[in-house]
Amino acid sequence: MHYLLMCCFDERRWDSLPAGQRDPIMNAYRELIDGWIASGRYVTGGKLEPSTTATTVRARDGRPAITDGPFAETKEQLGGYHVVDCEDLDAALAMAAQIPTLPAGGTVEVRALQSVLGPQAR
Repeated sequence: MHYLLMCCFDERRWDSLPAGQRDPIMNAYRELIDGWIASGRYVTGGKLEPSTTATTVRARDGRPAITDGPFAETKEQLGGYHVVDCEDLDAALAMAAQIPTLPAGGTVEVRALQSVLGPQAR
């Protein structure tokens, strides 16, 4: 089963961390992902640009309405994601608990994917 791990963090808080604190977190992240890849449980993932670069598309009166900025104002912003292949939710939660940004104030939302489309689909 595939699970989506959505990694969120308050961007202002992240930006305020000194490089001496951010760099070890990102190094730990790279090591974690390398381990997940080696285990065969990592499907795909990515780090997002800041939410200030977002463009939002909605439908208004049957036509696309495009606006600059994120969809909603929230305390935490989606900063990246991972799709992992796990036997069950408990295994996905165990993987999410390893995310290095958690001790610094990050959160990870875990959801099962109903289906996976595209080249990574099995």
